[in-house]
Amino acid sequence: MNGKIVCTLLLSCLSLNAAHATAGIQQAPPTTKIDHYAETKYPILLVHGMFGFNRLGGATFGLDYWYQVLPDLARHNATIYASQISPLESIEVRGEQLLDQVEEVIAITGKPKVNLIGHSHGGPTARYIAGVRPDLVASVTSIAGTNNGSPVADLVQSVPILNGTLGIVMDALMTPVINWAQQSNLPSNFKASIYSMAKQGVAEFNAKFPLGMPTTACSDGASLANGIRFYSWTGVSNTTNLLDPDTIFTALGPIAFSGQPNDGLVSRCSSKLGLTVRDDYKWNHFDEVNQVLGLKGLFAPDPVAVFRQHANRLKLQGL
Repeated sequence: MNGKIVCTLLLSCLSLNAAHATAGIQQAPPTTKIDHYAETKYPILLVHGMFGFNRLGGATFGLDYWYQVLPDLARHNATIYASQISPLESIEVRGEQLLDQVEEVIAITGKPKVNLIGHSHGGPTARYIAGVRPDLVASVTSIAGTNNGSPVADLVQSVPILNGTLGIVMDALMTPVINWAQQSNLPSNFKASIYSMAKQGVAEFNAKFPLGMPTTACSDGASLANGIRFYSWTGVSNTTNLLDPDTIFTALGPIAFSGQPNDGLVSRCSSKLGLTVRDDYKWNHFDEVNQVLGLKGLFAPDPVAVFRQHANRLKLQGL
């Protein structure tokens, strides 16, 4: 689950140039190649979470959701794209939007499959594609995915003023602002988005799309299912950098999750999918995608380097 848009809008809209905003899938800019370290067989398509985007603003003055990830992977010869789907919608609606973009990437590259990497709500969204079109998917990687939901979503759904009034505000204001900032016209359904991350909605979705999911609580799932590789990783920190504005969304993690290890919005156990790469990074929910503007704990690993290493992992698997 991803609320960072509140912070990032304040930062990015100061320099926003809507006339040059990027619409549709985002491709890494042309760059000098360093080596072939991240050169996967199939293109990589990144899938953002709730309140997400690919880029707010333009290439010169704008903010990428996957901050610095695309250009870094491109320097290591990855074919890398970022999706643009509804910030607030059900997994199925977002999944159908993503399917169109998967097909677009396949048409552009001439490759028959893609490697999907989803953050937060983007994890189940990527799993939807693996369920409905497994022939188009080489791998699914879930980063702090809401694969078993989030108690934050259950809280919002159980409080009428949050699920009602807040939902109206989000649909009428927040999504239109994101749409304007990235020159899109995507639908919005806050209630459907929350339901898909709450306990009942998650149970219904997982019953339909079980590939890669653990069969026992907080364990790994199948690393290979229906010809698709599954991976996951997550952070388990809440306050990582006092200068980082995203801390206002994650600092109450210890209370919201009743002591369960979590990144402020998603628990360690909920993030599990396929093979666990690592489940104890010293990151909060936004550090995982190198936000905001790369601020993180002083001694925490570099998220961009972790993405690069994972691309190499996929390459070595022939993906």
